[in-house]
Amino acid sequence: MCFIRNVRNLVNIVNADVVGVCKPDGTQLGFGRYGTKSLRAGHLSYRAIEAARRAIIGQFNRTMNGKFRRNGKIWVRLLADLPITGKPTEVRMGRGKGNPTGWIARVSTGQILFEMDGVSLSNARQAARLAAHKLRSSTTFVQWS
Repeated sequence: MCFIRNVRNLVNIVNADVVGVCKPDGTQLGFGRYGTKSLRAGHLSYRAIEAARRAIIGQFNRTMNGKFRRNGKIWVRLLADLPITGKPTEVRMGRGKGNPTGWIARVSTGQILFEMDGVSLSNARQAARLAAHKLRSSTTFVQWS
């Protein structure tokens, strides 16, 4: 977990000392107790990210009888920020780039995709397994130690 100490001015938080094992490259858990880590580099679409997030929330709501909203928390550690453009079929060459049709996120090897907290180990494992079925890249379950 990351903790920030010696913060004098919240505007200039860049100069704060970071205590703990939180790495800025996103390869270790920084917020939650459990997480999902990518084993392969590639791209994930915004639809796959949202489907995995909904699968995690649905699993927690089913097993915790609706108590997830009070106790549990999920962090999505990747953002689909690259636009994918496409031109319609049977359009002549030229006249600029096509309209954006979707968004993707770059995923590197070892990057944490989702983090979970406030749930039991068995529920977190089951939710990570369901989320892995929605994602194109292979993932593994990680636990904060």
